[in-house]
Amino acid sequence: MLEYKCAWYGRDLVVVDRWFPSSKLCGTCGEIRESLPLNVREWTCACGTLHDRDVNAARNILAAGLAAVACGGGVRPQRESSRTGRSSTKQEAQRATAGIPRR
Repeated sequence: MLEYKCAWYGRDLVVVDRWFPSSKLCGTCGEIRESLPLNVREWTCACGTLHDRDVNAARNILAAGLAAVACGGGVRPQRESSRTGRSSTKQEAQRATAGIPRR
């Protein structure tokens, strides 16, 4: 749905890695918390910043998307557990006739 809506409005779709630690990453100092159970809705970083889990994740995803647009797909190294190995920018599949000369 997002792909066709972006095409409709002339926008680019940027996909952030599924395993990006958006909730566990402190948006202030950049420290990544080792574990953060789903029932924890607020947490305080070692730097003293109090985070709402969802607001912090949204800010981190926005920052990652903006960095990918500004700097290219290789902003953050892919985790080994990432199965797609795709760039953070949405890629279009090649046509089945790609590489065949047109008449």
